[in-house]
Amino acid sequence: MICAIVGVVLLFTGMQATAQYANPASLLNIEKFAEEEQQAFKNLSGRVQQGMDSYRGSVASDNFDISFYRCEWEIDPAIRFIRGKITSYFKMASSADKIVFDLSDTLTVDSVIYHGNPIGFQKIANDGLQIQFASIMPSGQFDSVSIYYNGVPRLPVSFKPFVQSSHNGVPVIWTLSEPYGAKEWWPCKNAVGDKADSIDIIIKNPAAYQASSNGAMTGESIDNGIKTSIWKHRYPISSYLVAFAVTNYTVLKDTVLIGSTPMNIVDYAYPENVNDFDAQRTYTKQALILYGKFFGDYPFLKEKYGYTQFGAGGGMEHQTNTFLKSPTGELISHETGHQWFGDKVTCGSWHDVWLNEGFATYCQVVYNQYIDTALYMLILKNMTRDVTSQPGGSVFVTDTTDASRIFNGRLSYEKGAYLLHMLRWKLGDDIFFRGLRRYLNDPLLKYNYARTADLQRNLELESGQNLTLFFQKWFYGEGYPGYNCTWMQNSNNWVRLQINQITSSPVVSFYDMPVQLRFASAARDTLITVNNQQNGEIFWVNPGFKADTMFVDPNYWLLAKDRITRKIAAGSNIENDIKIYPNPAPDKLNIALFNPRGSQINLQLYNITGQLLYKAEKKITGQDELLTIPFSQLAGGAYVLHISDNNNMSVKKIVIK
Repeated sequence: MICAIVGVVLLFTGMQATAQYANPASLLNIEKFAEEEQQAFKNLSGRVQQGMDSYRGSVASDNFDISFYRCEWEIDPAIRFIRGKITSYFKMASSADKIVFDLSDTLTVDSVIYHGNPIGFQKIANDGLQIQFASIMPSGQFDSVSIYYNGVPRLPVSFKPFVQSSHNGVPVIWTLSEPYGAKEWWPCKNAVGDKADSIDIIIKNPAAYQASSNGAMTGESIDNGIKTSIWKHRYPISSYLVAFAVTNYTVLKDTVLIGSTPMNIVDYAYPENVNDFDAQRTYTKQALILYGKFFGDYPFLKEKYGYTQFGAGGGMEHQTNTFLKSPTGELISHETGHQWFGDKVTCGSWHDVWLNEGFATYCQVVYNQYIDTALYMLILKNMTRDVTSQPGGSVFVTDTTDASRIFNGRLSYEKGAYLLHMLRWKLGDDIFFRGLRRYLNDPLLKYNYARTADLQRNLELESGQNLTLFFQKWFYGEGYPGYNCTWMQNSNNWVRLQINQITSSPVVSFYDMPVQLRFASAARDTLITVNNQQNGEIFWVNPGFKADTMFVDPNYWLLAKDRITRKIAAGSNIENDIKIYPNPAPDKLNIALFNPRGSQINLQLYNITGQLLYKAEKKITGQDELLTIPFSQLAGGAYVLHISDNNNMSVKKIVIK
């Protein structure tokens, strides 16, 4: 989205309700920011689907689907006012004699023209514009209407989609419609769910100024002191991603090679900031090429990519034309990623805004991993610190009426990004990135809308894994784990470790994940991964040398509050040390073998007359072993236990029943 990223996060300073006006913060200086369990998640996801998705910021009717907008606007950046004509081409989804668009009730509709003639219309509650046809239009019919309107867009409290201000004493008007603001300045379908197949934009403004908008500029002319600029965008686009800005921009042009195809980069900078935009263009080219490698070529290759300077803090990923205040590497890596995640494939509900924002934030992680490598680990540590600063909160947005909850930096951005980081760890790089390309090119999703279940489906198809519990815990669930591990190492270098986990929220009792371990000495270190499936689980691993320290998740693949380790004394430092207990043994006899040297252990139990009663053999690897002989069926008395291996060890013990 939108605006300011906190290094790897959007930092909402002061008030989160105005997310798009948050000030960007440096990555280095982020100030803030089982069956029963499965049933609980099913109950939660059931509530999610049964009525939590009703608020769309829209009253537009569902009986028609938009195919094309032709937008004509007259703008003077010195005056807070808009005059426009919007011609909407659509297909009837069901038979009806009326359709409803979204349009702020503060704007005046002069007329609605249908087939060259005025037709009836009326404003309805909650910013609706109802258009009345003379007869019922059948399902499947293609048609169009032109809406002529004008007025002064209002200034909503939470976000400001139409802003008139100035820079360096020069007036400027710019728009920013995410999440519900498009209706504040033009008639459209305001909710996510219905993209126009393409769009034309025609802007008229005083000749002293330059307009900027989506797509490729195809024409520009001046007549009687009025400049007319024409853009054509031939890709599907959501209404909130349509934007324009008008001021005395300097237009900066460059090209980048995407595969074997040269593509235009076009920036619109305030004259006083031209050098900043020129200096940062290398970051843009690097991001476009890098993301192309992982996600597929830039989605709007036939047109352009670039930036338009505006007055809001941070940036906004308007399709083909990101608006930003200052072109920093952090913003460029985030907003460029949005062209794939948010623009090509757009979240189908603001409940799933992480499909836009979590992905774009994770694009920053990937960018720094491969381009600005010195910051990579610091980003992960800062994200971990921010997310774990509070115990609860889900990536799933529970309240889509609240812009500050939708664009919550800790949850939608950082925890969403870490969810992807953990999926990458769980699936492996090759499968993970192939799965993302499958998701982006899914025929149902490509240049369309997606929900979280669509991402899960594509990753499961690519990996062959069932990811239901992962998404239940990490997407719908709240909180995160903390790890507290104890470990000891025997004389054969085998390490016995126990992984204990405490979760920050009762919503999730345990997070099953692969856990990476780093063992280190002054001279060596190595990484070993164990698949932790239950709390208190015990593992035996062999790093191959005597380790001084063990680190849990040293590369920050897991979102976790604590990574505590404690080394305890080994059970014994004696080679082939054998301890037998209890003795007498009422029900079972335990044989503990420390630091074994052989590769096979043999047990024989005899009665006092020499009769063999029990025999067992086991392959061993050098880790300490605990073997058990059942004693409950034996009569009381004395027995002889013979323990041997294939390396000349032979011990006899008297045991009592």
